[in-house]
Order: sequence, then structure tokens, then C-alpha cells
Amino acid sequence: MFASLITKILDVVILLMMPPLLPGIINRVKAWFAGRKGPPLLQTYFDLRRLIGKQSVISSATTWVFPAGPFIVLGMVVTAGLLMPLGPAQAPIHFEGDLILLVYLLGAARFFTALAAMDTGSSFEGMGAAREIAFAVIAEPALFMVLLVLVTAGWQSSGVSAVHSAAGGLSGYLSLSTLLLPSAHAVVSGRMQAALILSAVALFIILLAECGRIPVDDPNTHLELTMRHEVMILDNSGRLLAAQTYASSMKLLILSALLVHLLLPRNAGLTDLSVGAWILCLLGMVLTVGIVGIVESFMARLRLKLIPMLLASAFLLGGFAFLLLIG
Repeated sequence: MFASLITKILDVVILLMMPPLLPGIINRVKAWFAGRKGPPLLQTYFDLRRLIGKQSVISSATTWVFPAGPFIVLGMVVTAGLLMPLGPAQAPIHFEGDLILLVYLLGAARFFTALAAMDTGSSFEGMGAAREIAFAVIAEPALFMVLLVLVTAGWQSSGVSAVHSAAGGLSGYLSLSTLLLPSAHAVVSGRMQAALILSAVALFIILLAECGRIPVDDPNTHLELTMRHEVMILDNSGRLLAAQTYASSMKLLILSALLVHLLLPRNAGLTDLSVGAWILCLLGMVLTVGIVGIVESFMARLRLKLIPMLLASAFLLGGFAFLLLIG
């Protein structure tokens, strides 16, 4: 009981404190490849402190939706983070079917971001909202496909037969805390490892899209033809912009944690209070965002018509992984 409480507190501390570090790692990696010094590693923390101390400027043309939107988005992303095990222990909140709630919370956060953008009455922000929703139509099914692979791998590694699964044997395997945590008794085949690697590649593409990173979007540009997420928060300032920035970095942490757990060995048998296991998970998330920085250093933003093809490839990779498992 005491160990469970400690791990939950540690999970919440990581969830609340680590997100602003991840954009700093990406920026430092990009600066290193460009031969520049780059901003401080903790620059996002400094930006959040500065924004929280400033007053928000709100247009008289907006309704209550605009000032409430960023905080609704932040609340949903935080709730989604509480469903995700960041280390080798169960998430602070876990129950049957929480993986479905996770996807819908991220989708609802996207909806309120777009809704707040359209509430300004700006055609510029409406354009960004339209692009965000259009890409989400492909990205969300791809994410569900990755989770389907995870569920299938979960009951197969536990020795549940396909017949038993169809008859209701998936009970207990629709929770992220059940599916993601390694077990010393898990049965792992080469086919399952290959399927999980394919799913991890698909999830990495989804991460780039969901978090507005290159090559899907460029978080550092303000050009009309290249913006998607950033254009939706152009009118945000002060605490509103701080909430959006914090929520965006927390989404990056959540998807990075999911990617790390996908690649962890199913039969590793990591224990809740193992310091090495927690360090391994944290280093995995740092390595994931470091790879994002490497990708952004060597790639340019794709043309808009190519982005649906990239997201469709993530869906196909997830589909191939699923067929590999059930074949």
C-alpha cells in the first residue's frame, strides 16, 4: 500500500514537472546540429513563469469560450496524463477502458482548441482549426489502430487464446496500466516484437502530428501557408498562452511515455520501486524527444497535400502490425 502511494506521487510529480523540459531538449538538439548554442534547457519554464505573471488580452468580439478554452484543454490533457503510467508502476487513475478515454480526452482537447480559435472570428485562426481537424480525421484512427495492436499483444503475451478473447477474454486488458507494464511471466514471440516495433514507428508519426512538430507542422513559424497549431493560439496571451504551452508539452510527454512503454520488453518484469526502472523510463522519454529534435534538424516541413499521406502510412503500419499478430 505504501509503495503504491509512493509510485502514484512520483508519477504525478513527473507529469506536472517534466513537460516543459521536453521542448527545451528538442531545441538544444536542433541547436547542436546547427552548430549554435541555442536557448537554455529550461527556457520553457522561464517562459511559463513570465506568461503566468502577465495579464491576458481578450478581444471584445469573443465569448466565454475563448478565455475558457485553454484551461479546459489543460484540464483534459492533465486528466489524460493521470491515465498514463509514466514509469514501471500503475497510473494514478486506472480502470477498465481507460485507454479509450485517453484518446477521447486528447480529441476533446483538440476540439476545444479549435473552438476557441474560431471564437475569435479570425479567418486566419479558422484556417488553422480546419487543418487541425482535417488531419485529426486520419491521426485518430491511426492511434486507435496502435492501441488495438497493444491490446492484442497484451492478451497474446498473457496466453489468452483468440477464442477466449472473442468470448470476452479481453476483460482486464483494456486498461493502459495492465497493457503497458511489463511482466516477468509474459510470453513474447518474434512476431509480437516485430508488430510492436511497427506500432512504435506509427506512434512516432502520430506524435509528430499531434504535437505539431516537423515535418507535419513547424512550431517556430508564423507564415500563413505553414501554420496549423500555432495559428490557433495567436490571440492567446498571458495565462491563456501559458495554459496552451503547458498542455502542448504535456501531450508530448504522454505520447512519448506511450511510445517508450511500447518498446519496453514485455517480459522485463520491472518492479514499481526499482530506481533503475524509473530511470530507464525517463531516459526513454528524453531519448524520444531527442529523436524528434534530430528529425527536425534533417527534415523540412512537408507540403500540406503530403501530410495526409504520412498519417495514412501510420494507419497502414498499425494495420500491418495487427495482421502480423493475428496471422
